[in-house]
Amino acid sequence: MTTAEPAAHTYPPLNVADLFSVRGKVALVTGGSSGIGLMIAQGYVEAGARVYISSRKKDVCDAVAADLSRSGACIAIPADVATTEGRAALVDEIGRREKGLDILVNNAGAAWGAPLGQYPESGFRKVMTLNAEAVFFLTQSLLPMLEAAGKAEDPARVINIGSIDGIRAPELDHYAYSASKAAVHQMTRVLAVKLGGRHITVNAIAPGPFESRMTRWVLEHARDALVGHCPLGRIGTPPDMAGIAIFLASRAGAYLTGTVIPVDGGISIA
Repeated sequence: MTTAEPAAHTYPPLNVADLFSVRGKVALVTGGSSGIGLMIAQGYVEAGARVYISSRKKDVCDAVAADLSRSGACIAIPADVATTEGRAALVDEIGRREKGLDILVNNAGAAWGAPLGQYPESGFRKVMTLNAEAVFFLTQSLLPMLEAAGKAEDPARVINIGSIDGIRAPELDHYAYSASKAAVHQMTRVLAVKLGGRHITVNAIAPGPFESRMTRWVLEHARDALVGHCPLGRIGTPPDMAGIAIFLASRAGAYLTGTVIPVDGGISIA
């Protein structure tokens, strides 16, 4: 007497286009008018999300939003997220326009370089305030809108922009910057645990070298050295950054939280 083998378990077919879609979602990208923030904002706009970008300079923010609006929906809300007043104004305006927020990208940041013996308290404080404190307090203020958008199988997403300099000791004298980004990585893990039950995921992207205002000096003076230390042999490009941001915000990334993802061509492990 033989027994029949149990039938293999099957799952419903996947719609891969929907799996990686952010169409119709509402996103806020701080520091979205330049550099990595602009790369992410452009990716979301072209993928069909409604994107709000924020930065300190109104004329630049408005001009970038107008340019991105040729490809989709992009709205400028100029604000200085390093200040309590700036964050409050941004949160109030988003709340006036939207019932929920599907994606928050905490990208706004600053760097300050100086030799160890000359590093100023003012510079250290400025970097820590924008890169770490502002990330926490803006996320805190937007929790009601994130909760309103989140669902069990499609949570709201918080995506913090860290750095590979928060993973390894950098060669440059950016003491506050590397410390602030390490703080962002740990904050990401802590918030992921605290907010999972509210249907909100929290992840971080740790970029390596990309073209931006912040990296201009380094790339002008040490591009060949950076490329030489990169296993993939190049500097990051806008599709590299847009791709990981879209993945984290899509259904494909819905079961990922508390991670710090280096997007650096392998530099941090080389």
